[in-house]
Amino acid sequence: MAMRKTSTIFWDVDTQNDFIKKDGKLAIPGAEAILGNLERLTQYARQAAIQIVASVDDHTLGDEEISAEPDFMSTYPPHCLHGTGGQEKVRETRPVNPLYIDLVAEDQETLRRKITSHVGEIIIRKNRFDVFLNPNTEKVLAVLNPEHVIVYGVALDVCNRYAIEGLIRNGRAEIALVEDASKAIDEAKRPQLLNDWRSRGVRIITTEEVLQGCAFPAAPRRH
Repeated sequence: MAMRKTSTIFWDVDTQNDFIKKDGKLAIPGAEAILGNLERLTQYARQAAIQIVASVDDHTLGDEEISAEPDFMSTYPPHCLHGTGGQEKVRETRPVNPLYIDLVAEDQETLRRKITSHVGEIIIRKNRFDVFLNPNTEKVLAVLNPEHVIVYGVALDVCNRYAIEGLIRNGRAEIALVEDASKAIDEAKRPQLLNDWRSRGVRIITTEEVLQGCAFPAAPRRH
């Protein structure tokens, strides 16, 4: 069965209290500074009827990523624990009518029916850095079949990186990163990451470019 083609989707990475708020369990330095742009992007998407797909960490203490003695590379202290306030999305991106995609694999047709009948955000839960380790992520993309994906959120050097790498591998859409709506744990890594993504076709854009409809240049008309 042919899938519908979606022009543009927004990909909101882990905009959760524990990462963004100063008192969060794993607060990213300076992340509160992007709250205004996160809100602008969210409101713009809603007004323009653009599909928002968001990933969220949804941890238990038994998850492989969680450790009482973290190395801050492959393991981190407890954060975004299921059912806690820290696990919730920040007010600026909090979903209005979410469809949650859990870690239990669903068949393609079931997901297609859920997604095509839903109006609201699609929230992909994960318990590792990489959203593509959720067995349903690729299936969600297959249903939406986007031409363009606009990525923003945190952390640029961890979960955003996995999301962008996964989207590049997926290969179905042009990708743009909203640079001023993202923050890294280690901001010193930003230039290298951006240069690498640019070299592989990822557009690096600003919130204002998104709001002005300039995220992706229009294809030249054929005469």
